[in-house]
Amino acid sequence: MKFKKGDDIEVEIHDLAFGGKGISRIETEEGKYVVFVINTIPGQIVKARVLKKRKKHAECRLIEVLKHSELEQEVPYQKISGAPYISLPIEHQIEFKKTASLDLFRKIGDIQNPIDFFDEYISSPSAFHYRNKMEYSFSVIRHDIQTLEEVDDFGLGFKHTGTWWKVENLDKDSGLFDAEWENKLHLLRQWFEVSNLPAWHPPKKTGFYRHIVVRKSFHDNQLLINLVTSSEGLKQFDKDDFISKVLELHGKRIAGIIHTINDDVADRAKLEHGPSDIIYGQPTVTENLLGLNFEISMQSFFQTNPKCAEKLYQKVIDYTIENNNLEDGVVMDLFCGTGTIGQLLAGKVNNLKVIGVDIVASAIENAKKNAAINNIDNVEFYAADVGKFLLEYPQYKNQIDTIILDPPRAGIIPKALQRVIELNAKRIVYVSCNPATQARDAKDLKSAGYEMKKFSLVDQFPHTAHVESIMVFEKK
Repeated sequence: MKFKKGDDIEVEIHDLAFGGKGISRIETEEGKYVVFVINTIPGQIVKARVLKKRKKHAECRLIEVLKHSELEQEVPYQKISGAPYISLPIEHQIEFKKTASLDLFRKIGDIQNPIDFFDEYISSPSAFHYRNKMEYSFSVIRHDIQTLEEVDDFGLGFKHTGTWWKVENLDKDSGLFDAEWENKLHLLRQWFEVSNLPAWHPPKKTGFYRHIVVRKSFHDNQLLINLVTSSEGLKQFDKDDFISKVLELHGKRIAGIIHTINDDVADRAKLEHGPSDIIYGQPTVTENLLGLNFEISMQSFFQTNPKCAEKLYQKVIDYTIENNNLEDGVVMDLFCGTGTIGQLLAGKVNNLKVIGVDIVASAIENAKKNAAINNIDNVEFYAADVGKFLLEYPQYKNQIDTIILDPPRAGIIPKALQRVIELNAKRIVYVSCNPATQARDAKDLKSAGYEMKKFSLVDQFPHTAHVESIMVFEKK
């Protein structure tokens, strides 16, 4: 192929691989040359920029869709980088995700006929407006979605695909988060623009306004707002007027407003990067999952799609209880986060002992608090590295009925997985937001004597390439 790294090329997308990589196959004298273009749809003709070029394939970034696929349909939402497949009907999304996941388990997990173990595909109850958290960025560099040009302006919205320095203004509902909030965001942006304080300049690391993070409680229909700024120009910031504007737009829906100061050069909105003050209302909202209440702060980890999370958690509970007498038994919930699964399970089996472990101390504090709120006393939570915890508590070896694993996207590090295997649990229920790393770990579990019995796929994030997987393993 004559093109090189950095070149822009035009290709037709023929297929879709796991992770949202569109596949274009180009005929050459030496056979088919494969071009991967992230976030594309079969049938599209696209302009893409070459990021890597190898002998038999190239990896590219999408620049522009030149011709839409016949599979696509018009949607009444503003298209954003976080929902590349929103124009693809949900039934086609499901088909692509299922096919790509089965292929992945075959290639990486060494599962010869994965369809033989497939239980079910669990769709999100809502395909639109399902998210309970969204983060918006400010920038003085804006990508104009009409002209496709980069302009100096006040921007508030989402990062343009493949860039970290420029944003696209969000002018209306994206179809993912709260419609009322997003349809009024441009009015809030106008307030920021006339406040005489600048948006963040990502390359220069200067400016005042950096991020707005919003959490939504579906249970109470309330919003928790976190405005993240630098300290540059802090004395000129009229927080009372900002509060008044937010309340003018959203009234009683606002549960609380937090102001976080972040002078870290890293472009992240996390609260631990600076002091935070509650400038209005309360610091939490409440969500309900399967009958239990969970108090959620801005920094809490909580499932982004709570209605679908109920289905995911119910499946995990079913797999844990199925043909398994857990009375007076022990279940270990590793990488437990705020302990949602463990609490739901402990609430269903009275004499069961549940042990939850997670390295994030604030998540464990939330877990303990929520267990008290729900009057669940047969669960214990520990803030610790999973691998180290299993070393420090060897008494659990051969005493565990079921281990529930819900690790980060990177999967489980080999040493920690070995500690899990050494516990010699009868059953492992492995929840993964990244089937690629789960497939890798499934191969190691198989080598250690665990047979995969079945798995389900859960579509927590419609219009993205992400899909979650729940696998059940039993000791031979």
